[in-house]
Amino acid sequence: MSIRRILICERESHLSQDFKERLQGRGYWVETASDVSSAMLLIKKQNIHLCLWAFSDTDSIEKMSEIRNERPTCVIIMVSGDSKPSSIVQYMRAGAVDFWDPNSNTEVLENLVESHLNRVIADEGQTGLSDFPLTEFVGRHPKMVEIFQLIMSIKDTDSNVLITGESGTGKEVVARAIHDLSPRKKLPWVAVNCGAIPATLLESELFGHMKGAFTGATQNRIGRFQLAANGTLFLDEISDLSPDLQAKILRAIQQRVYEPVGSAHSLYLNARVIAATNQNLEQAVKERKFREDLFYRLNVIPINLPPLRERKSDIPLLVKAFITKFSEQHKRQVSGISEESMRVLMQYQWPGNIRELENLIERVVILKREPGIIEIKDLPIQHFRSVSLDRYISSVSFPEGGLDLNEALNDFENELILQALRRTQGNKNKAANLLNLNRTTLVEKLKRKGLKIAV
Repeated sequence: MSIRRILICERESHLSQDFKERLQGRGYWVETASDVSSAMLLIKKQNIHLCLWAFSDTDSIEKMSEIRNERPTCVIIMVSGDSKPSSIVQYMRAGAVDFWDPNSNTEVLENLVESHLNRVIADEGQTGLSDFPLTEFVGRHPKMVEIFQLIMSIKDTDSNVLITGESGTGKEVVARAIHDLSPRKKLPWVAVNCGAIPATLLESELFGHMKGAFTGATQNRIGRFQLAANGTLFLDEISDLSPDLQAKILRAIQQRVYEPVGSAHSLYLNARVIAATNQNLEQAVKERKFREDLFYRLNVIPINLPPLRERKSDIPLLVKAFITKFSEQHKRQVSGISEESMRVLMQYQWPGNIRELENLIERVVILKREPGIIEIKDLPIQHFRSVSLDRYISSVSFPEGGLDLNEALNDFENELILQALRRTQGNKNKAANLLNLNRTTLVEKLKRKGLKIAV
């Protein structure tokens, strides 16, 4: 195995000498550069595997694209205290593969370095090295990494894309990422929620109409297809289309022409089409609820987004991004989240996926008027309880002879107490707070019921 070479580029010392020595202790060759010109010279002379780039002015950010041209296999990790999503996207577009905030733990950066270098070494001598400009922005779960790889491979094409996944998984975010990374990024982005527009109005909304085409059409109207021009047209909840509209959209996609309602003149469809649905379209095709030919026209590039419960390792990253976003938006000074609160979020199943998590964090940030981190008392615990209660009740089965209500309620109470203790690592004060009990009452219940957990 060749020596893995790391170049640390920083004017000010964001990274401690101890951190650099730990990298060297792992067998890495570590060099430093205090200005852009020195960094570029080293990159040209040395086979640098990974670059920690802490030069954040506009000109220096643009230099990252030169590094990508000079050393295509070099992984660039942007080091900056500006962790706004828009800034991170700017870094990624310039050439960074990942991002690290110097205000966070250097162990996170060590793990980033190790992960990326292992990938570089594994891929040495091969073409088409992995390049994930949106990884830090969205998530790092293996399923998401596969999706990012796919996005990077299709971004320069005009192929139709079909994005599937449960509600709230981020289908529009992925569609927008494809647009923003494509050659069409400066051209129109037009999104249509097909399920939110009445069926009687949807055809006119999509294709436009001519004056007098129907009662109430008092003037010409440009449709979303025409507004998209040479950009990207995103059709969300495509499964809600009527059979008649499915046929018309199929013709537009297949022949690249369509007519506004009431017009005999065809218009050209030049936009890239990305569709999305939270339904199983293959099943809908089998049930003759969705046209098979339209399905295959849309499903050229399929992307299936996993629910949040299947990528829970991304929750801390998403929480951090949402705290930053909403603290700035609502002018709050929320700097993070406690370990105890994070455990509650990690144990929840998130039926509403990322949208539910985002809405919850926004609510908590708005209501937290004092500076600091999100504590367990800031979370709407009743929200988590009610879902757990619904799930518990729905799972109850009644035997022929009926059940003992007192015994069932006692079992449920025992389970809630044990769950509270597990979430708080056996801390009785915190568990009592979760259950809205006095500590003394909780201790008495534990003794009376003989309940214990292994911590």
